[in-house]
Amino acid sequence: MNAGGQGPSPDPALAHRIRLVNRREPNPDGAHVLHWMTSARRLGWNPALQRSVQWAVQLARPLVILEGIRTGYRWASDRHHRFCLDGMAEHARALAGTGVGYFPYVEPEDGAGRGLLEALAREAAVVVTDDFPSFFLPRMLKAAGARVKVRMEAVDSNGLLPLALPHRSFKTAQSFRRYLQKTLPDHLPEPPDPAPLDGAKIPQLDTLPLEVLERWPPAHGGRLDGGAAELAALPIDHSVAPVSLRGGSTAAGYRLQTFLENKLEGYAEGARHPDREQTSELSPYLHWGHISSHEVVAAVLAREGWRVEDLSPEATGRRAGWWGVSSDAEAFLDQLVTWREMGYVTAWREPNHEEWGSLPEWARATLTNHAADPRPHLYGRVAFEEAQTHDPLWNAAQRQLKARGMIHNTLRMLWGKKILEW
Repeated sequence: MNAGGQGPSPDPALAHRIRLVNRREPNPDGAHVLHWMTSARRLGWNPALQRSVQWAVQLARPLVILEGIRTGYRWASDRHHRFCLDGMAEHARALAGTGVGYFPYVEPEDGAGRGLLEALAREAAVVVTDDFPSFFLPRMLKAAGARVKVRMEAVDSNGLLPLALPHRSFKTAQSFRRYLQKTLPDHLPEPPDPAPLDGAKIPQLDTLPLEVLERWPPAHGGRLDGGAAELAALPIDHSVAPVSLRGGSTAAGYRLQTFLENKLEGYAEGARHPDREQTSELSPYLHWGHISSHEVVAAVLAREGWRVEDLSPEATGRRAGWWGVSSDAEAFLDQLVTWREMGYVTAWREPNHEEWGSLPEWARATLTNHAADPRPHLYGRVAFEEAQTHDPLWNAAQRQLKARGMIHNTLRMLWGKKILEW
């Protein structure tokens, strides 16, 4: 073990993705490597987990995966909790009997989980976690890095483009596409390991400290299944009920295969029409980290028979023609890579991205100039929630959101704009 150095040399897929959260040294006497799973909630195609496995192999230490869900996050509800718990239950089943320690923690009340990470980190040689640029996670990670007394690394598992590469944010999709088209060819040939735990020579975990297990009991059984009684006992919003859509990587893989087999052909035109169910429906799985954009892109390109030589050598920033695949696949990849990752880069480069000041000057000027426009229709929150506007199309989108947890991609944009208008 190189206690004072950089640790194991990162795989090519991890280059530019690893960030030191603190300046602590690894603990040469640590009992295990701790992987703190927060946003990339999956066991495959996961650069952060791949890095944890690399540490565990080099140090010959067991691997412990801590995955939890707190009660006090914004919009905490039965719906979000159950979707997340589906993934945690799947992990518990997949890791049972493997020798990898899995610690699923479902916080029973606000603040109950405070101290758990530090307690597990006290026994750790090194801590590896996810790097995520938005929501409460950057603040949580910064605070954790100050409390954890061993080396802590954060690994970017968010998209094809390592977030550390761009030195600016982008105001237009065309400028971001141009950057992607110049940069991605160097990274596409080195995707994350689809199954980093398979075949890894990691010692088996015997047990964790009894005082940790007693103070923060790992979830099991009904608590992980997300049953109605278990959810009702948690201090979260029970008015937003679970939907039929189930979470987890298996469900995400099923959605992906269904899309490739039945919906990708005709996507370029069909995805624009709300009356056609031709979108991928992968958004919630990408949001919760149950599937990686690397996995989705790899599956699309494999279906297209793509080779790296098919990439256009010209970085024009145009929407179509660069990937060298069908127009349907090009249209989908533009949504998955350009628009999604442009959002991540913006959040990474602009920490105030949820504030008014982060908007481009032209957007703020336009909104200011039109602030006093006549608004024939004005609605309060209850009217919006209950789909009681004058517009039947907007109401339909809202009812779809309430019933299914998703809005058709085209209607999602209308939905948001009309809230601003009304």
